[in-house]
Amino acid sequence: MNSHLMQAKKHYDDLGYAVFPDVLDAEIVREAQEHIAWLMKKYPDKRPELLTHDLVAKDPFWVRLISDPRLLDIVEQFIGPNIALFASHYICKPPYEGRPVLWHQDGSYWPLEPMEVVTLWLAVDDSVRENGCLRVIPGTHTMQLQQMQQRTDIDNVLDSEVDPSLVDEAKAVDLILKAGSVSIHNPNIIHGSEANHSAMRRCGLTIRYIPTTTQIKSKGPWASAFLLRGEAVPGINTYLPYPRYVEGEHMPFRGCEQWQGHSMTKEGEK
Repeated sequence: MNSHLMQAKKHYDDLGYAVFPDVLDAEIVREAQEHIAWLMKKYPDKRPELLTHDLVAKDPFWVRLISDPRLLDIVEQFIGPNIALFASHYICKPPYEGRPVLWHQDGSYWPLEPMEVVTLWLAVDDSVRENGCLRVIPGTHTMQLQQMQQRTDIDNVLDSEVDPSLVDEAKAVDLILKAGSVSIHNPNIIHGSEANHSAMRRCGLTIRYIPTTTQIKSKGPWASAFLLRGEAVPGINTYLPYPRYVEGEHMPFRGCEQWQGHSMTKEGEK
């Protein structure tokens, strides 16, 4: 593990989050931005903050993006070499009217056992305070998971929040990220983001990675369960086949004709 990774891992262990600048190249970031536009056109009835994990399984670019070896190399330092996808969600806040994400803990929503999971947050656009960047309350990752409270009196992405008495906003840290940079956070840390009232769009992609020893507690097949690296554990989860690119049905992307899912390796694209 190089020195930057060691420092980031310590920061994560101590405070519940870490930041990795300039992880992905400009070309794939541009493709991710095009992907957002493509999804919004394909699903015009969905709010752009609600492009969720139920769309992943039939979307080759989405699976290609979340399985990028540069992302998996980071995740491996936190959960080990056997990596699966639990869920992924674009939260795209349009200019002037982008909805907030109220303070919450991710793990409170998730059917995972044990709760061994990390969220990687990929900046698809530059993410700054003005357009509603991710905010965290450092150190709250040591708190037990709380029952989320329904909150629908104001428009917000999750329609819920953690008990406000547990949040000391004076300690909040804004995670300012350039497009292509990522942050990673613990499922227990209290975090959220404010509304976007600026002229800039703010799009981020959340990616929830689990070790293959973590079970997704679901009555049927989970909509976005993919084995991304390493080995599955028998009897724990059922993983989906990788979607194949079909011209005219899916968004074209660099290498789409040759992309077969597992052709993405730790060393990069074959």
